[in-house]
Amino acid sequence: MKKILFLLVLTLGITSCTFTEEIMINPDGSGKYILQMDGSAFMAMMPKDSVSGSMGKSIDSVFSFKKILEEKKDSITKLSLKEQERLKKLENFKMHLKMKEDSKEFLFSLFSPFSSVAELQEMTNNIKELNALDKKTQSIGPMSDIGIFGNNGATMNYTYNGKKFTRKAVANQSQQKDLKNDSLNSYQMIFESSKYIVKYHFPKAVKKVNNPTALFSEDRKTITLEYSFNEYRREPEKLNLEIEFVK
Repeated sequence: MKKILFLLVLTLGITSCTFTEEIMINPDGSGKYILQMDGSAFMAMMPKDSVSGSMGKSIDSVFSFKKILEEKKDSITKLSLKEQERLKKLENFKMHLKMKEDSKEFLFSLFSPFSSVAELQEMTNNIKELNALDKKTQSIGPMSDIGIFGNNGATMNYTYNGKKFTRKAVANQSQQKDLKNDSLNSYQMIFESSKYIVKYHFPKAVKKVNNPTALFSEDRKTITLEYSFNEYRREPEKLNLEIEFVK
């Protein structure tokens, strides 16, 4: 597990990646959240047999977050009750890692169902806390690295009432300052070539969206927007959305 997550972080430092934030919303407001990283370009650069030699055979595995939390329960008890509650609310998350040398695939995804958009908002805001919590205890371990991929120093707010959907990122100035000084900044050129894609699926056709660059599916129930990863990290408000649906 440590080697796997180390490789994910290493990927960020070697080549460009594509990150996709995907949300599927059902008519009752429940749905599924997926955060995916496609590092296949990294695999294409790796020398032949280097992956199998260092990691073993090709991997296509799903890891239960609940199981990881259970394995780390002794370390987690060192956290405050509030922090322990944050982690418990992530129990439904699972991680999927697919790494195949022959087809040059390297896909990592973090996903979970949600019962309401309010729950989705809480989940996404708790993900980014993982890395911060590990810095406090230095005991949660490699699962804390997951928080790096979804953290841009902003608090996420989602609303959905069947007529309108909004996605609003509120930047935390203190965390934004930390991002400007963090160790990942040595990879600015790589981040600039990396993409952050927002892809949302709705039960109704979209009437209008406040972002003119949005692309629509044929039935107008799916919208897709593409940004540079640097925009996602440095200007989270650029990804704010307001969507109205056909009645």
